[in-house]
Amino acid sequence: MVLRLAAFVLPLGLDSFAIAAALGAAGITVQQRWRISVLFVVFEGGMPLVGLAAGAPLAHAVGHVADYLAAGVLTALGGWLLLHDDDEDEAEKAGQLSTARGLAVIGLGVSISLDELAVGFSLGLTHLPIAAVIAAIAIQALIATQVGLHLGTRIGERIREGAEHLAGAALLLLGLYLLTTRLIGHDGS
Repeated sequence: MVLRLAAFVLPLGLDSFAIAAALGAAGITVQQRWRISVLFVVFEGGMPLVGLAAGAPLAHAVGHVADYLAAGVLTALGGWLLLHDDDEDEAEKAGQLSTARGLAVIGLGVSISLDELAVGFSLGLTHLPIAAVIAAIAIQALIATQVGLHLGTRIGERIREGAEHLAGAALLLLGLYLLTTRLIGHDGS
């Protein structure tokens, strides 16, 4: 169980770190650092619940195909993170996050936590306790954000990009693993 939990949470931490490091490189105040950390924890801890809530009715509607759909979502997200190279857009979002208010905060929060939404959508595949997954995601968000914000000015863009690509590869592999185990499980039935 611990390995499956780590397989879900660590890629998200890498992505959180990459975004926070971009923010840290821009230079922010201590007050902004804690505000950003709270936003990351709220959105990255909450979006899996939204994904789970949205995925449950869909899973019920599509029946036995739901497991394959959920694995496909993770695989697609991982592939997108690997191939997506719009670093200027990410840096712009990160910069806006430090000063945004009201609905802008919600929009930006959602945009930085779409990977957590996808993970929540496929959470039922893992058979992990939901509370433990959400708690681990929230804790990693706090730690990864603080480390990223702190090290952002000290590390280069290449390391930030590498962390995001590594997160993409990990999510892609996780999706493929879930798909493979589901296929093998069906073949043995």
